[in-house]
Amino acid sequence: MYKRIGFIGLGLIGGSIAKAIKEKRPAVQIIAHASHKETIAEAYNAGVIENMGFIGLSEFADMDIIFLCGPVGVNIEYLKQLAPIISEHTILTDVGSVKGDIHSAVKELGLSDRFIGGHPMTGSEKTGFSNASSLLLENAYYIITSDEPKLSAAAEELSGFVTMLGAIPMRMTPEEHDFATAAVSHLPHVISAALVNLIRKNDGKDEVLRTIAAGGFKDITRISSSSPVMWQHICLANRDKILKLISIYEDELSAFKKTISESDERELMQLFAAAKNYRDSVPNRNDGVLPRIYELYCDLKDEVGGIANVAGILAEQDISIKNIGIVHNREFEDGALRIEFYSETDVPHAIAVLEGGGYTTYHRGA
Repeated sequence: MYKRIGFIGLGLIGGSIAKAIKEKRPAVQIIAHASHKETIAEAYNAGVIENMGFIGLSEFADMDIIFLCGPVGVNIEYLKQLAPIISEHTILTDVGSVKGDIHSAVKELGLSDRFIGGHPMTGSEKTGFSNASSLLLENAYYIITSDEPKLSAAAEELSGFVTMLGAIPMRMTPEEHDFATAAVSHLPHVISAALVNLIRKNDGKDEVLRTIAAGGFKDITRISSSSPVMWQHICLANRDKILKLISIYEDELSAFKKTISESDERELMQLFAAAKNYRDSVPNRNDGVLPRIYELYCDLKDEVGGIANVAGILAEQDISIKNIGIVHNREFEDGALRIEFYSETDVPHAIAVLEGGGYTTYHRGA
């Protein structure tokens, strides 16, 4: 198992992997390079990395494994700088959500026998080391991409390593990976951004649409809060797959448009039912690329200090609240609280406690 590990980039994903390693294997030595000295200082003060300031790439020459945790294009530039200096035993891996470009670069640089692609299928709309968590990998699929026969043993070692960190390794070819992630991650981000921009462009001076945007709209567009720089890199790196899937999506949207325009009640029902049945069949055992939110809705009583009372009831039972806010839409005509929790197990506990206190709750599930 790896004893000396290097990280190029300590954002949400890189930082979470580094924190998980330090938690599971405290004796492992970790060094890191990041764009901002504040990130290095924060990671050092947290006891995650060995270096307290910037270090040169030559310091990474003798690592057992190096995790490249920047945007795809940035990772490729670091590969070029690392190629002439790393030891023969050093394994290189990345955590990017596009694999075609980096595998091509690896071949051009003669690093095919040292590079194993990696992609933890987890994340958050939040960014940076300060939002990284050692639990982010828990039960998340971690895709490993490598076509090099010489790396079979190294790929197995990496699979065992990510399993130790709590993730579930899955082997794919780079081509399979890029189509899959374009379908379940990249296209949804494009759709989410397009929908938000549609509302933005069609809102009036009184900003009515922005004011009433809540519930379902915020649920399906929250991923638009992710890093614009990261998604710029992803769309350019996985351009062909994303364009192909946008065309397929346009066909699906056209089917809805046609059915609605023809007022075809039976076909409309079938379209929505097919989507519901398939969505309900999707397993929720892991966070996936669209991270899960553990939440419930609670009717507000007509009383002074209503929010404080709800928070107090939960606090008495040691149930931590991650986020809380009032929902203003017609789905909850009398007003309701949306309460977000840190773990899945908190939800049924909170429901029991609140309903025991005379509150009505609603839980939409995952």
